[in-house]
Amino acid sequence: MAVKIEKKITGYAVVNADDKDKAVAGASVAREKVEAELPTADVIQMHERIERPEVLIGSTYKIKSPLVEHAMYVTINDIVLNAGSEHEQRRPFEIFVNSKSMEHFQWIVALTRIMSAVFRKGGDVTFLVDEMKAVFDPKGGYFKAGGVYMPSLVAELGSIIEDHLKSIGMIVDHEMSPAQKALIAEKRHAYEQRSKKNPEVSTTQVSDNMEDPAEDIAVTGDGATFPPSASMCHKCSTKAVVIMDGCATCLNCGYSKCG
Repeated sequence: MAVKIEKKITGYAVVNADDKDKAVAGASVAREKVEAELPTADVIQMHERIERPEVLIGSTYKIKSPLVEHAMYVTINDIVLNAGSEHEQRRPFEIFVNSKSMEHFQWIVALTRIMSAVFRKGGDVTFLVDEMKAVFDPKGGYFKAGGVYMPSLVAELGSIIEDHLKSIGMIVDHEMSPAQKALIAEKRHAYEQRSKKNPEVSTTQVSDNMEDPAEDIAVTGDGATFPPSASMCHKCSTKAVVIMDGCATCLNCGYSKCG
């Protein structure tokens, strides 16, 4: 390709391969020197070489599953990085599961050791939540308090890790908008009014429980109750779907589907 020279030539020199290598090396050294002189923030990120402090902050969660005879207690300990600075962050460091039941002891010890190793590696550990919640028990899952369906015991452990990561800010909990909350409140009020006008429907719904009808009513952590005849919502996995005006409506998340 021809190059047109528009300026006057004042001199020339022959450049060989060695001269090109020296020029590139000189440029790289200069760049490294400039980068070294730039001010950098001394921010500590989570990695496996961080030694365990003598004291860690922890939270303990209780699991009462029908799959095991005794309750299980899950403890997640966190380490605080860059304490007292604007870069302070709390990250999970280790996890323990304790229970009187020894039936699942072997795989629980193995699982907690692997999860603790993943926590100490650093980086994005939120993938554990999706992987664990996708584990299904071949014998079938169960409904925990609040009517939320759990496909397995491992899935409930994943749900606990999700709640913990939300509490320390690693997972952002997207709350419902005021419009969605108002819609759910309106649907709930309409269902309650319909139940009052048709007491026969309420009697039929609780007729299966002869001892105490209130035991079948799902109660969430917010104190919200759902009718015992409600079915499971495929969106929020809560037993809160009722039929209203020919449409299946979830009284927990507001999901609706008309048949």
